[in-house]
Amino acid sequence: MSPAAGDGARPLHVVACAHGTDNPEGRLLVNGLREDLAAQLAADGIDAVIHEAYVDVQEPRLDSVLAALPPGVEAIVAPLLLSEGFHTSVDIAEAAALRPNTGVCAPIGPDPRLAAVLAVRLAEAGHRPGDAVVLAAAGTRIEAGQRQAARMAAALAGELGQDVTVAYCSAAAPSVPDAVAAARAAGAKRVGVAAFLLAPGFFHDRLAGAGADHVTAALLPGVTIAKCVAGRLAEARAKGPSDTE
Repeated sequence: MSPAAGDGARPLHVVACAHGTDNPEGRLLVNGLREDLAAQLAADGIDAVIHEAYVDVQEPRLDSVLAALPPGVEAIVAPLLLSEGFHTSVDIAEAAALRPNTGVCAPIGPDPRLAAVLAVRLAEAGHRPGDAVVLAAAGTRIEAGQRQAARMAAALAGELGQDVTVAYCSAAAPSVPDAVAAARAAGAKRVGVAAFLLAPGFFHDRLAGAGADHVTAALLPGVTIAKCVAGRLAEARAKGPSDTE
């Protein structure tokens, strides 16, 4: 991706690609994230066109969005996903590789700003000093994604000043119910789950049955998430073609 793309000579085409969900509120919140991203890029002085895309559940799918872009324009895919996983390493990477002049930026997390949002969500959910905390990530078999989730748990631990256990909704261990049960077995009287999930949907719904005393709302809404995405785009554009294509 050329660092000059979106500098006023021609717009930067940003394909903001989410997972997709059947949850109506989740859909609205992700659409709101795209609007916040457009506003953030404009505030940063970047002329950008934001395109909607998904890797699952919803339409339009990423490959069709990329294929419909005007020939020759430079584009960058911004994964609206919190960490590395199958969708970033396979679905998004393969779709972007099929189109010339198309880069991919890193996913939204890990980011210390997200830890601050999680701390606020915990307070809103009723977290008290002394409560055990489990960070619930979506889950992936890809080790890079698991390491990123562990980094987010460490960042939240630093934000709260206490230990935080990482657990997963799927694909990796420990599961969220197992982590909650382990915290109780270790003597915790109350256990809270910090949902490291972008928006309401299938995984967030499952957290209600994990056995915790309280479960946070998802990360959205909030302009912090758009700032994180804009930062990932800036990092990718600064690295140049060899790193983003």
